[in-house]
Amino acid sequence: MSLFNVYPLYNIAPEKASGATVWDENGNAYLDFYGGHGVISIGHSHPIYVKHITEQVNKIGFYSNSIINPLQEKLANLLPKISEYPDYTLFLCNSGAEANENALKLASFHNGKSKVIAFKNSFHGRTSAAVAVTDNPKIVAPLNAQQKVIFCDLNDINAVKKEIAKGDISSVIIETIQGVGGLDEGNTEFFKELEKVCKESGVVLILDEIQCGYGRSGKFFAHQHHGIKADIISLAKGMGNGFPIGGILISPEFKPSYGLLGTTFGGNHLACAAALAVLEVFKNENILDNVKRQSSYFMKKFKSLPQIKKIKGRGLMLGLEFDFEVAELRKKLIYEKKIFTGNSNNKNLLRVLPPLSITQNEIDILFENLKSCLE
Repeated sequence: MSLFNVYPLYNIAPEKASGATVWDENGNAYLDFYGGHGVISIGHSHPIYVKHITEQVNKIGFYSNSIINPLQEKLANLLPKISEYPDYTLFLCNSGAEANENALKLASFHNGKSKVIAFKNSFHGRTSAAVAVTDNPKIVAPLNAQQKVIFCDLNDINAVKKEIAKGDISSVIIETIQGVGGLDEGNTEFFKELEKVCKESGVVLILDEIQCGYGRSGKFFAHQHHGIKADIISLAKGMGNGFPIGGILISPEFKPSYGLLGTTFGGNHLACAAALAVLEVFKNENILDNVKRQSSYFMKKFKSLPQIKKIKGRGLMLGLEFDFEVAELRKKLIYEKKIFTGNSNNKNLLRVLPPLSITQNEIDILFENLKSCLE
């Protein structure tokens, strides 16, 4: 039997990792400025993280949601306070795709409507209840048989208002900063007006913070840069530092009932231990301060490279835009310079998603090697 071939693979087999460094099976060290799609928030194999998971696996790794799990309760008490949503509740699942699926489902249950507004070049997962939008209509994933998605241009509030005025919109789902789509984002005026029109119309505002959240933008949630609040916030990626976990934070306006949502593995003991370790390191090591400090340093330094036409994004969710496609540049960085970076639907954009614990020295290494590749 072979693997179902849906991923283009680089010929590298990681064997171990620490901090921002990954070693392959031949002992070659790679500097990680991609973090496996932005999931590494506190660095690979952080000792506190390893300790929490090791201790937990020696107790119990998993049991179903039919019993009390004190780790779930601890996470549910801690996360809303840290994220400045103290009165919101938490539903745990396994991934970003599941988080968005449950967010859309909950919104539809709440107001009895099914149509959803999303935005062009957004990415909300890969399940049947998710939206993946690119310029190629063949890879648009519809929501489901009962739901219809309407795509608007980012920052076009008039188009959103026109659709909401029809009275059949259940929810608006939006990434505060688009990830796969190329790091475009709504402006503050747009987000404030979006929040207002959703509230006035009874439309559920879902903010997809799966990639841009959990400190990656320099604030715990990227939408906090715009001074708005969501009805539902979807989480994943950096939440577990690579361990599969996702969730949604839910406004107190939503009333739970038995059987409303469900998951088999969501909120299992090991996943909760991983998530609690991440929050402990965030606090102990002032991770958000490091994101702001290193982001500022990165921006100033990389602006000096004339080949870079624009630096997109916030915090440590960044993109370097060139006037040429970056596929070959990425290959050079990986195979010749031993540095991982990312791509997006914008073929001219080199994505940079390092661990949030990245250092100035490691940024300097990326800079010197990128400069060498561009000469």
